[in-house]
Amino acid sequence: MRLITSMSGSAMRGRIVRLLRAFTVIMAVILVAAAAYLAPGAIREHLETTRTMARYDPPVWAGQLVPVPCANGGFYARDQEKIILTIAAHCSVAKPGTVWRDADGRLIGTWGRLAELTDCPAGRFCSPADIVSLELAPERIPWGHLNLVDMGAGGYRTIAKGTPPLACSDIHVGDRAEVDGREHYRSGAVIEVAPYQFETDTMFPCMVLTDIEVHHGDSGGSVMVNGLPAGTTARDIGGRLAFTPLAEGLANLGLVLCTTPDCDLSPPTSN
Repeated sequence: MRLITSMSGSAMRGRIVRLLRAFTVIMAVILVAAAAYLAPGAIREHLETTRTMARYDPPVWAGQLVPVPCANGGFYARDQEKIILTIAAHCSVAKPGTVWRDADGRLIGTWGRLAELTDCPAGRFCSPADIVSLELAPERIPWGHLNLVDMGAGGYRTIAKGTPPLACSDIHVGDRAEVDGREHYRSGAVIEVAPYQFETDTMFPCMVLTDIEVHHGDSGGSVMVNGLPAGTTARDIGGRLAFTPLAEGLANLGLVLCTTPDCDLSPPTSN
């Protein structure tokens, strides 16, 4: 019997081709399996999670993405007869009085001023909360739903009549926090409450750090603590979501939190 100690060139090439095909099939199976394992987590982390309730028309923007730069809506509030939506101040790109429209040219509202503290070191900007007011255009006001926060998969949260917004002193380590930034519902716990005084950033007397993972696009979103209106997402600190308290910010801007469906105003009647 003759031992095969070598292969012809064509036979060798054929064997190599078969091996490459087998390797390709194996790698494809591995990649598909890895994708099947990882994709659900990636989708949950970066896309909208499953909603539990339908949207209103016009939609409730408190807690949801708003067609302004980098921001989610915070809470509805009232400035005398005007309906205001809080937006992250660090997302504001316009001066007070500037009219803002969406990509289709439809009016959204008019920018107001940033929350600001006058008692501040020279050359720095100090604020009680990372919010700016956005006076909504009449057609953007969800009359009958102004005391709601849309937490996406977490459902609508109703702010009971007379509920005060939480201040820094009302929030404690261990309290339960909930957010829905980027329409991705998450919950966690408060892990620190302290001043925020980075040298190259706005100075805040109070910043609340949570153990909730944060991502680009969470800015300005409503934060509920123990089921109560507590603040809006302000910073990424070590990959964790940090927010500034609501009460101090609203007081600074002269705003009253909406705790009734029409925010104690009379909605316009259609002719």
